[in-house]
Amino acid sequence: MRRALGIVVAMLISLLFVAPSVLAADPMTHTGRVLISTQGDLTVPAGDHVDLVVVVHGTATINGEVNAILVIDGTLNLLGSRSESVIAVRSPVEIGPGAVVQGDVMTLDSQVHQTGNAEVMGRVSDLASVLIGMGAVLAPALFLIWIGFGLAMIAAGLLLAGLASRQVREAELLISEQPVRTVLIGIAALILVPVVAILLIITVIGAPLGVGILLAAWPLVAFLGYLVAGIWIGDWVLRRTAADRLRERPYVAAVVGVVILEVLAIVPVLAIVVMIASLLGFGAVIAITWRTLRSSPVPPLVLPGSMPAPTAH
Repeated sequence: MRRALGIVVAMLISLLFVAPSVLAADPMTHTGRVLISTQGDLTVPAGDHVDLVVVVHGTATINGEVNAILVIDGTLNLLGSRSESVIAVRSPVEIGPGAVVQGDVMTLDSQVHQTGNAEVMGRVSDLASVLIGMGAVLAPALFLIWIGFGLAMIAAGLLLAGLASRQVREAELLISEQPVRTVLIGIAALILVPVVAILLIITVIGAPLGVGILLAAWPLVAFLGYLVAGIWIGDWVLRRTAADRLRERPYVAAVVGVVILEVLAIVPVLAIVVMIASLLGFGAVIAITWRTLRSSPVPPLVLPGSMPAPTAH
């Protein structure tokens, strides 16, 4: 697991930093060779050419040509080599005599030591400052996305409160009176619904129905469950602040509850609360839907135009 995680982190860093540096530098030849080593050493002999070298928890000794080098929690020795870009994360870098780095050497908690006529044509820069700069740019964008998503969820909660207030009240009552049963229904639905959908897809004839359940109905019910959970939480809060002001249509509860869930979701420790609440709402929606489907049919509606005209006396 640790080895796989190291490789994934290495490749992500490569995509973010190494690739742009390679494209910006004077291109060296490409052979398509990629060497990856975890928990071990790696050597590129003189005369060999490799496009990318990734070493995690090991020593990379480069004597030949490498376009891009990434070392994490290890050691990098460039000995008479030629490379385009280097990234070292918690790894000392030794650039020996005759070694040339055409681009940048980017480090994170690493020391770079040059000896003899070693040459770095780009810059030796600290990745920490780059990451801080990226965070300064991404943080406001992510915050705006979170605000937009939260407003959309509030709007959806208000719509649900207006169009299905009776069903929402029934779901809230179910959550309050039978929380364990509601959770069990939610867990069962989480497991059984995908299984049924996959079995329908396998039958080929039922594939359209299975795909519809898996990609449309199931996510929609889960989304409605989240909103129901938010309204239930909002009503719970309102009952403790203004017990005599519980309204027929839970508009205020929708706003209060969804905001609470959105705020809790950004705190990792409290995200479990959001998951449990969503599971309660999901189970309640499933239970109410099943109860509705099993209920007695509603008598046909008699339109005023179909009534016999009154006779004159």
